[in-house]
Amino acid sequence: MNHTEKTIPVWKKYSLNVSEAAEYYGIGEKRLRQIVGENEGADFILEVGSHIRFKRKLFEDYLDTASTV
Repeated sequence: MNHTEKTIPVWKKYSLNVSEAAEYYGIGEKRLRQIVGENEGADFILEVGSHIRFKRKLFEDYLDTASTV
């Protein structure tokens, strides 16, 4: 049986894990975790168990309004 793995491009994903977000946005993983800590309960953060994910479009809106990251 041949199983083909389908990969969704990062720019099409609804949410990104920390390492995907770091690569996609060019922001270090440590800084992304700090942003999560500074913005607890923000709409762009999705917690799945103990894992942090960034809602891609909402995080981009946050970055658009930020003057520094």
